Amino acid sequence: MTEKSTKRPLRILCLHGYRQNGSTFREKTGAFRKLLKKQVEFEFMTSPLEVPPLESADDKDGGSGWWFSRPDDYFRAQDESDCVKGFEESLGAVETAFKEKGPFDGILGFSQGGAMLGLICGLQQQGKLSYSFKFAIFVSAFKSRSLPHQHLYAEKITLPTLHVFGETDQVIEKPMSEEHLQYFHDPEILMHPGGHFIQLLERRKQFMLSSLKK
Repeated sequence: MTEKSTKRPLRILCLHGYRQNGSTFREKTGAFRKLLKKQVEFEFMTSPLEVPPLESADDKDGGSGWWFSRPDDYFRAQDESDCVKGFEESLGAVETAFKEKGPFDGILGFSQGGAMLGLICGLQQQGKLSYSFKFAIFVSAFKSRSLPHQHLYAEKITLPTLHVFGETDQVIEKPMSEEHLQYFHDPEILMHPGGHFIQLLERRKQFMLSSLKK
């Protein structure tokens, strides 16, 4: 009599984009989660940094971010800055998520969360993390231009990685995501014709499954 497979789903910690939180990012990834529901268990966390609401916004909740590129709690992906306000606090929150909700097999990061994930990968590559993970998935990610982060790109990251980005992304333009690839050894790439979101159609399912198996 053959034993039933006891293989558990992969567990992935998800890092939201700027001006999002764990709940809003979860809502935006419904189709993606449905696609992989038998293979993956997703955990969505919220960063500890509150972003000031936009003056023009009716909603007074500005969402959250992973660090600020200016001391007045502002972030722009293109900013070359000495400021990384809140970064250490966010690193601590990810460490706490691993301690309290982990372990996790991998991490998925979207937009600024993807940039944060790249920095966490750099810390792991340099042996500076108290926890570990086996793979990373980047969606609309980019290299941080903040000067205090540059040492985390010094070693090429050998962790298996998948990089998803859109040809028509107007927020994090395709060249920014392509620039990020050079810091990873043998990155796997999934490019789609869309914009600044996770676009994984049914026809991409086998690609995703084969990437996760690797």
